[in-house]
Amino acid sequence: MRQKKTSYGIIGLGRFGQSLAQKLVDLGADVMCLDRDEEKISEIREITENAFVVRSLDKKTLQEIGIQSCDVVVVCMGENSDTSVLTVMKLLSIGVPHVIAKATSPDHGEVLQKLGAEVVYPEQDMAIRLANRLMTTQNLDFIELSSKIGITKINVPKEFVGKSVVNSNIRLQFGLNIIAIEHKNEVIDTINPEYIFEQGDILFLAGNKNGLVKLSNWLEEN
Repeated sequence: MRQKKTSYGIIGLGRFGQSLAQKLVDLGADVMCLDRDEEKISEIREITENAFVVRSLDKKTLQEIGIQSCDVVVVCMGENSDTSVLTVMKLLSIGVPHVIAKATSPDHGEVLQKLGAEVVYPEQDMAIRLANRLMTTQNLDFIELSSKIGITKINVPKEFVGKSVVNSNIRLQFGLNIIAIEHKNEVIDTINPEYIFEQGDILFLAGNKNGLVKLSNWLEEN
């Protein structure tokens, strides 16, 4: 049975926030965006209808917009550390289950972490990597090699345990290649087609990002 699609909120549409919103929408996510700049909201409405101009980030406004219905909210206002800290506190207090916040310094990040937020640091490529990680929840990590090619590592799916590499049909199904297998804390980088997957194995996969997303969707359905 397919799991409920995860929804995302983004507060602050600077370069980081815009890049993250665009990437999540490209990957098929439901995205809500908030910013005080009408022009930025107008631009982002080209990719998502759930975009709102907000003059104040008080708790009442956030609740009226419905940001608490999002599974994950990313606070992208690192330039004003006081505002980002207060916003994180309000989001957590209204019941947002997972808050991620952009930090501009280690001290800022430490405060955000103590409040209960996951912390990231502001670079555009970090936004792209974060989006891919959010949208492929079964993945342990994701590295973007180009606009089309990526590498990911995943826990071996239960459907593959007891099957050989060749019989798993990963390349045929998803167009992905296994470039390494971590087995009992040892990395196997020469892949034998007859290798039998075991519980606890970690697979390193490379290929087209469409294939990586297809694999993630398949994992969620099974």
